[in-house]
Amino acid sequence: MSGTPMRLTIGHLYPELLNLYGDRGNITALSRRAAWRGIDVTAIEYRLSDEIDFSALDIVFVGGGSDREQLLVCKRLGEIKARFQEYADGGGVVAAICGGYQLLGRYYKLKNETVEGLSVLDVFTESGEGRLIGDVVIQTDFLEQPVVGFENHGGRTYIGSHAPLGKVVSGGGNNGTDGAEGVRYKNIIATYLHGPLFPKNPHLCDYVLTKALEKKYGAVTLSPLNDDAEFAANRFIVNRFA
Repeated sequence: MSGTPMRLTIGHLYPELLNLYGDRGNITALSRRAAWRGIDVTAIEYRLSDEIDFSALDIVFVGGGSDREQLLVCKRLGEIKARFQEYADGGGVVAAICGGYQLLGRYYKLKNETVEGLSVLDVFTESGEGRLIGDVVIQTDFLEQPVVGFENHGGRTYIGSHAPLGKVVSGGGNNGTDGAEGVRYKNIIATYLHGPLFPKNPHLCDYVLTKALEKKYGAVTLSPLNDDAEFAANRFIVNRFA
């Protein structure tokens, strides 16, 4: 990439509460893979009490958290719901993991109470019996290589008319029954896969970066990086579990 330097701003929502299984590493992967191509990235962490200017953000990241953390975030989400919806409807890029994925939906029904979501996605989650735990391999219809990660969730998510992020090759996925994992809608990637996700899947990380750059600058082509080590790790998981 050449010419005028490109810049991206990432908004990391509520990392003090939503940061399971190294989810913060996804911010590092996005930032490093952009920097290696000469793209300047600013990552801003937002706490619950902070105001968020979504118009200044190119990528919004929401990590995973336990049911308790989601209940703490729930009230604040109601206050930013309209602004988040406007950002997403306008093609804003969002990456949401596990609890963050659940919070983008209409609700998460727990045993004794319901967590109201942002309704950015037309999905819902209900508490199930037992947990879906383990390594996951999925195949998408927009990436050549499989996507891998680690899931650990008690909720069962149902995505209705939304397209899944991918089809489950190995693992539980959204609910352990329909063979779907995650959601890909507009410029939103939502998934149960921890790990963190992007270091294990540089191709998916670059997809998110590309969508953010295209929205801001128009058509772009990311220069290739040497991802031999990353894809060797990816293939190890695929070969072991798929």
